[in-house]
Amino acid sequence: MSRIQRALLSVSDKTGLVAFAQTLAQAGVELISTGGTAKALRAAGLSVQDLSDYTGFPEMLDGRVKTLHPKVHGGLLYIRGNAAHEAAVSQHGIWPIDLVVVNLYPFEQTVAKPDVSLHDAIENIDIGGPSMLRSAAKNHDSVTAITDPADYAEVSTQIAATGNTTLDLRRRLAARVFARTAAYDAAIAAHLGKIFGEVAATTGEATALPASLKLDEPLVQSLRYGENPHQRAALYGRFNEFFQQLHGKELSYNNILDLTAATTLMAEFAVDPPTLAILKHTNPCGVGQGASLREAWEKAFATDKQAPFGGIIAVNRTLDAACAEAIAEIFSEVIIAPDFSAEALAILQKKKNLRLLKILQNPATAGPWDVRSVGAESYLLQERDLKTITIAGLKVVTQRAPTPAELQAMLFGWRIVKHVKSNAIVYAGSDRTLGVGAGQMSRVDSSRIAVWKAGEAGLSLKGSVVCSDAFFPFADGLIAAATAGATAAIQPGGSMRDAEVIAAADERDLAMVFTGARHFRH
Repeated sequence: MSRIQRALLSVSDKTGLVAFAQTLAQAGVELISTGGTAKALRAAGLSVQDLSDYTGFPEMLDGRVKTLHPKVHGGLLYIRGNAAHEAAVSQHGIWPIDLVVVNLYPFEQTVAKPDVSLHDAIENIDIGGPSMLRSAAKNHDSVTAITDPADYAEVSTQIAATGNTTLDLRRRLAARVFARTAAYDAAIAAHLGKIFGEVAATTGEATALPASLKLDEPLVQSLRYGENPHQRAALYGRFNEFFQQLHGKELSYNNILDLTAATTLMAEFAVDPPTLAILKHTNPCGVGQGASLREAWEKAFATDKQAPFGGIIAVNRTLDAACAEAIAEIFSEVIIAPDFSAEALAILQKKKNLRLLKILQNPATAGPWDVRSVGAESYLLQERDLKTITIAGLKVVTQRAPTPAELQAMLFGWRIVKHVKSNAIVYAGSDRTLGVGAGQMSRVDSSRIAVWKAGEAGLSLKGSVVCSDAFFPFADGLIAAATAGATAAIQPGGSMRDAEVIAAADERDLAMVFTGARHFRH
């Protein structure tokens, strides 16, 4: 096996760089480097040749051109042992480069910053780095390509033992390189497509939807199983940038679905008084507000005292000890909060399996798109449902206008019904849910279930507001709500039978408003 003679190192992330380079130097590998990487290696006492000295060509155009040179790419790409290639590189004074260590300009981190400028985004598009990586990875029969510091340890072990890497390792690293450069290009395309697409959309010249959808996300963790034990599953993407697990056993597939639904719902109440939601199978089964989280918990839990068993709890502020004591009385799977007081943690950490998650960023606003797999190797893409409603956006369609208290309950319940699976019905007061009906084939069935749930909980619906995620197609659903005690209704409107539904409301002195927007959730 031939030994690695020469390595080119050029990294933005210098984690573990010096230790790795020291291993190379001890193995007799000549080090070539650029800019800040060379400076860091020299500061550690290592002998490094500047790339510009190696190529005989200076860096230029503010560093935009430094590695795009035949002595670099020829040294990477020529096939060792090929007589014609050997003759060509010898004729042109090109030496073999057997190892490349490159991680790319931090484009993704740059564009994740709020209000990033187009100039900064463009200047963080790496050109030479991906080119070197791809050249090295293409010629992986002879060249080792590293783009992730996590791979230094395995490469170091092999070089220290034999002076080279195995073909198996080089193949695996090559695959990682192409995955990384593909993801990098996809991030650039997505960001520029968003910016330029939005600009074009304002002029009517193009759609803001991406022309192609590229999904290439890193593995976060393997999961024990999917929705059911016979299904394999894993989590990919940037989950750990949004959530930090503070306690409890490993998250399951279903936990992750539920907790992201809970966090998205709670984002509706970010600036509200203390608010707490309990979810089960991604559906809210109780939401309450109060002067404290403990009071909010009591109202949310009172909506349905059976469904919360094994559920997900989310709050909109630091979870305190008083609320933690109340929550600890039942079995929950996950609790999510912007933070936890030390006293609350001490109480809840006594339950070894209870997962406690701190919200680092709101995932509801992480990006503009929702992506869903629909089988047949196909995907649906849509904008996130971030639409909100205000009193000014409501259209009163009945003879009686809603009272201020009814309006407050409408706006509260409307934010919740938006997160209930269709067909969705929520009966609400001004600061609490009273009955929830989710996911039924007919709207009147959802209404009946919500009424039944309220009865099971011992809650009166007299004077409540009924909220429907889509229009009432017939008067029956509204009549059922009025019979149950609702005095007001909020719905999108737009049915062919709107007049019939409005007449039914007027006959029962029920105030009704249209929002003009539905919130289907499948």
